[in-house]
Amino acid sequence: MDNYYLGIDVGSVSTNIVLIDENNEPIFKKYLRTQGKPIDMIKVGIKEVAEMYGEDTIQGVGTTGSGRYLASIIIGADEVKNEITSHAVASLTYRPDIKTIIEIGGQDSKIIILRDGIVVDFAMNTVCAAGTGSFLDRQALRLGIDISEFGDLAIQSDNSVRIAGRCAVFAESDMIHKQQLGHNQADIIKGLCQALTRNYLSNVAKGKDLQPPIMFQGGVAANIGIRKSFETELEHEVIIPPNFDVMGAIGAAILGKEKARHQGYTNFKGLDIHKKDYNVKGFECDGCSNSCEVLEIIEDETTLARYGDKCGKWSFNIVSTNH
Repeated sequence: MDNYYLGIDVGSVSTNIVLIDENNEPIFKKYLRTQGKPIDMIKVGIKEVAEMYGEDTIQGVGTTGSGRYLASIIIGADEVKNEITSHAVASLTYRPDIKTIIEIGGQDSKIIILRDGIVVDFAMNTVCAAGTGSFLDRQALRLGIDISEFGDLAIQSDNSVRIAGRCAVFAESDMIHKQQLGHNQADIIKGLCQALTRNYLSNVAKGKDLQPPIMFQGGVAANIGIRKSFETELEHEVIIPPNFDVMGAIGAAILGKEKARHQGYTNFKGLDIHKKDYNVKGFECDGCSNSCEVLEIIEDETTLARYGDKCGKWSFNIVSTNH
């Protein structure tokens, strides 16, 4: 019987689920829109895994993303890691000599700097959404084209229009202005790709030492127009890994595998979790001036976990399993 390892990356826009084999090769991957319902999306993905693979074959689980703690409690993760570590681990598995990772997902962007296989610096966008997948989705919809056509149209242009890309609002309004002036669609799209690349390099990557080999991952890596713009600006080849859209989940699966092997067992709760009911409730603790928002995860009528409190008053004290 083959052994597999599960990785789950829960973000605000997408929930990615992968199953890797002993060689860290994905044998299953699922991209789901989170739609504000991370638990439901995890259950949908796990149900699909259950229908294709027996749970006895899953020997380790890792979670990452902004919803990593929620996912870890529901599924029984062996390892819980942030996105920076998970993306770095997946990238190094594909290219051990990688020095720079550009990651642009649905709603955030990151840059990770590595030297000799170790993360030495990183940054994330904190305010502006210009250049992220959701921004590009919205512009494609406004232009009346499918997002999958965006990159191909960009590389057809040999006369790009300069678009102000320092923030999402300016980029969108400038693009509308250029449309009103009569510029053709391909030139505007190429200009937008260039603007978003400049925005990324001057904000997210500001002050970073971007050395090759450079890897580009996240859903936006599918856009060949953005990739070409990065290669022009950086004057280096930009590598797109085969599973560029689920690298965080792959990294989580690898970390889950390593942790399960080290501890000699897995915490995985089994694939039947998609049949169970979960609820999340929140309350504000009035124990001190921090006024922490505490979240409770409840399976049927059992409190699985609480988190969000700074002092551990609630998270370390599940006083009742039935209430």
